[in-house]
Amino acid sequence: MSENVLVIDDDAGVRTTLEQFLTRYGYGVSLTENGEQGLAQLNSADIDLVLLDLNLPGMDGLEIARTVRRTSDVPIIMLTGRADEIDRVIGLEVGADDYVAKPFSSRELVARIRAVLKRSQPVPQEEESGPVRCDRFGPWTVDHDRRVLIHEDGREERLTFGEYDLLHVFLEHPNRLLSRDQLLELSRNRELEPFDRSVDIQVSRLRRKIEPNPREPIFVLTVRGAGYRFSPKAEG
Repeated sequence: MSENVLVIDDDAGVRTTLEQFLTRYGYGVSLTENGEQGLAQLNSADIDLVLLDLNLPGMDGLEIARTVRRTSDVPIIMLTGRADEIDRVIGLEVGADDYVAKPFSSRELVARIRAVLKRSQPVPQEEESGPVRCDRFGPWTVDHDRRVLIHEDGREERLTFGEYDLLHVFLEHPNRLLSRDQLLELSRNRELEPFDRSVDIQVSRLRRKIEPNPREPIFVLTVRGAGYRFSPKAEG
């Protein structure tokens, strides 16, 4: 069964181009030209990934991403022609999973789509057998057998393969500075995540699940120019 991609872009030429090569690669494609149409399509159809133009008239890409993230974890890849990196960083902070700058090659975009879809897959639930392996940090308990986060208030957060592997590395190396290369190697994602910013994107996704405020993290701390440090006792 092929994955369905929703394209939200006001440029008719871009929509046509995306439809042609995504169809060629075996994806189902839905096309919309503005945020209102895109959100309506997302609510009415089975969509596996959204390709979202950042610079849209009316409701822009950042507002659309925020709206989607209130109710859905569907993967989002931002399409942008802007040179200002801060727009891309904000896009990741509000919930996008990756971004691709225009103009882009079809092979690069499809590779990113495949990578995002792969790391967004939920971990299959396994039947319980024997004692449950758990770790705790802050208000969270990590059930390693089910690969689920359990908050002290009782709610659960399912982790994707990539999120779980990254958190597992942090739990095994608490309070230690880890570079991006070390995180890639230790989480066994070097071959699966070939892009330079893959660690930052995965950290952003993990923060959205474990941090009280992802913009001001207290568990996964950024060490500028060096990497990340995991603080299980939550430093400010």
